[in-house]
Amino acid sequence: MPRLTVLGSCGAWPEPGRACAGFLLSHEDFHVALDLGYGAAPQLFRHVPADRLDAIVVTHEHPDHLADVSALGRARHYTTDRKLPMHCTPGTVRRLAAMEPNPAPAEIFDLHDLGPETDLGPFRLAAALLPHHVPNYGVRLTTPGYTLAYTGDTGPAPQLTDLARDADVLICEATLQGAPPDGPRHLMTAAEAGQLAASANVATLLLTHFWPGSDRAVSVAEARTEFSGEVLAAEEGLMLNHA
Repeated sequence: MPRLTVLGSCGAWPEPGRACAGFLLSHEDFHVALDLGYGAAPQLFRHVPADRLDAIVVTHEHPDHLADVSALGRARHYTTDRKLPMHCTPGTVRRLAAMEPNPAPAEIFDLHDLGPETDLGPFRLAAALLPHHVPNYGVRLTTPGYTLAYTGDTGPAPQLTDLARDADVLICEATLQGAPPDGPRHLMTAAEAGQLAASANVATLLLTHFWPGSDRAVSVAEARTEFSGEVLAAEEGLMLNHA
C-alpha cells in the first residue's frame, strides 16, 4: 500500500515549526523523496534513516526545494558507501556542488537527468518540463493501482493535465491566492490548482508551497470552488495511505 508523507509545505522559506518542499513516497519497502528544501531533512529522518532512502527526485534547483539535499548527502557520506539514485536537473547538481564540493555530488549520488521515463523501484517515473524561473519538471510516479503527480513549482501549462490525469493524489503548488496576476506566470493560484484537479479527474488534491504567513484555509476554500473532490492542505507529518 503506497504511503505519502508530507515533509515540508512552505514556499520560499519555512515558517516556524515547518519546512520547505519535501515529500516521502513509500511502497513495498522502497522509499523515494521528492524534493528536500529548507528544514525537510530532519523531517525525512523521522521516518527513514539516511542510509535507508532508496532514491530522490528533485524538481528544480531553487533552494526551497533542494537545500537539504546537501544535508542528506552529508548523512549518506558518513553512514553508507552506496550511491543514492538522484533524478534532477543539471542546475541542481551545480548548486549542490557549490554548497559542498568535497565530496562532490557525483561521489554520493548516482545522477540521472529528469526527462526520460524510467523505472524507480516499484514505480514508473515520468516527467514533464513546466514553466518556472528555472527549468522545473513536474513528475508522475505510477505503480499498479496507484498514481501520484507532483508539479514542483509552475505556472499554468497545458501539459499539466496529462501529468496529473486520473492521479490518486495530485500534489500541486498553490502559492497564490485570489485572482491570478497579469503577465508571464511562474506560480499558480489555489483556484487554478482546483481547476487542474477537475480537468485531470484526480481523486485527491494536496495543496502545497504556501507563501509563508498565508491563511491555508483560504487556499483550500478557493480550490474547492473549482474542484468537488477531496482537497487537503499539506501539513508537515501528514500521511496519506492508499488502500
